[in-house]
Parts: sequence; structure tokens; C-alpha cells
Amino acid sequence: MRKVEFQEGAIQVDAETIADGLGIAPSAVQDQLREGKITARYERGIDDDEGRHRLTFFTEHQRLRLVVDESGNVVQRSTLNVSNRALPASAHRQR
Repeated sequence: MRKVEFQEGAIQVDAETIADGLGIAPSAVQDQLREGKITARYERGIDDDEGRHRLTFFTEHQRLRLVVDESGNVVQRSTLNVSNRALPASAHRQR
């Protein structure tokens, strides 16, 4: 099974993928999304990045970024953890 699926305009990411990247239990992902403790941003590639999608998940202290191709395969994954400090607002901003 792919880690990211595109269905009827919606994007589905496996909870284990998010949990692994943010260092939390998979069972906590849905609740934390609902409570706003995890937020997300979606960007679609243009020009040289056409056909790629960037999904970024944020918690107070962490960022998980996934770059996926049109088939939903993760082609790049990165994490940022600032430990005891909150992520700066600029880390959440759309570029």
C-alpha cells in the first residue's frame, strides 16, 4: 500500500507515516489532528516540480515534510525537531 493516496480531490496519508515522522503513537495522530495539535499544509509542484506534491505536518516542536510523486510514492522525507523550543512562525508560513 502506498503511504499517500489521492482520491477524489482528497489526500490520505497513513497515520503510521505521520506518527513515525513526528515521533508519536499512530493511535494519537487522528486525535491530535482533530484538536489542532498537528496542522498540515499542502503544496503542488509547478514548473520543474510539476507532478510532485509537498505535504508538511507541524506540531509545536516538530515539522515533517513529505514530497510525493503523482502515484503517491514518497520520494523525499525530512524532519525538523527543535526540542524544547517552539517552531518559529516562519516555519509554518506559506512561501
